[in-house]
Amino acid sequence: MGAIQQRSGGARRRALAEINVVPYIDVMLVLLIIFMVTAPLITPSLVKLPTVGAASRAPDTVVEVDLRVDHTLQVRLLDPKARPGSAALQPQDVTPAALAQTVGQIAAGNGSSLADMPVMIAADKNVKYDDVMKLLDRLKRAGVRRVGLAVAASGGR
Repeated sequence: MGAIQQRSGGARRRALAEINVVPYIDVMLVLLIIFMVTAPLITPSLVKLPTVGAASRAPDTVVEVDLRVDHTLQVRLLDPKARPGSAALQPQDVTPAALAQTVGQIAAGNGSSLADMPVMIAADKNVKYDDVMKLLDRLKRAGVRRVGLAVAASGGR
């Protein structure tokens, strides 16, 4: 019994099993302050998408390129001053390879050049965005400087 009394009677130290979290909280607060100060200084890249209400009016004379879901293209001239029955006013089926040549012929027949004639892409709403961008790129590489996208006004606000 004497051995048991010595153990319990002596000043024995127990191991401390607690973690001091105060330094960790200090570090986290410093990091939070750093992020709060630097966040307003970083300018996010905003994409300004056009809206139908803010879109500019299309020119009166324009070459319209219709892109359909089945990847077929039709080209025609939209000109209110042209005489009815003109061949350029009739939709022409074209291949993507012959698109620039056809647009150039329509522009030349209207007394304009390929670079100066405005072209409007009217794509079906179910056409992939990638297909519209490929068509836009093809026209730009052919030398067309004025390309726009046709939109339909929804009527509601």
